[in-house]
Amino acid sequence: MSKAVELADVITQLRSELSRAMAAGDDDEIRFQAEKLELELTVGVERSLEPGVKVRFWVLDAQSSARAAHMTTQRITLTLQPVRGDAPDSPVLISGAELPDEA
Repeated sequence: MSKAVELADVITQLRSELSRAMAAGDDDEIRFQAEKLELELTVGVERSLEPGVKVRFWVLDAQSSARAAHMTTQRITLTLQPVRGDAPDSPVLISGAELPDEA
């Protein structure tokens, strides 16, 4: 599964990107409140015989999912509710750089 990524790594990277967007928008006039995040992913489910590791979820792209015939593949939707670690009751505000076609 050279092109597949573990589900935990995808969520870790998403958390990192959202944190970076939040920090970048601290001084921006307009920010967005993240109420829910929905991810729709194709995952491969692999059982392992290694001690302590029973099941792994690999996030697949279109090309690798076609090659994952030896795995069980599923489409899953994750709905995540972002919360701030330092202020769980405060809204999560996200901002980013304006894209060239946005005005």
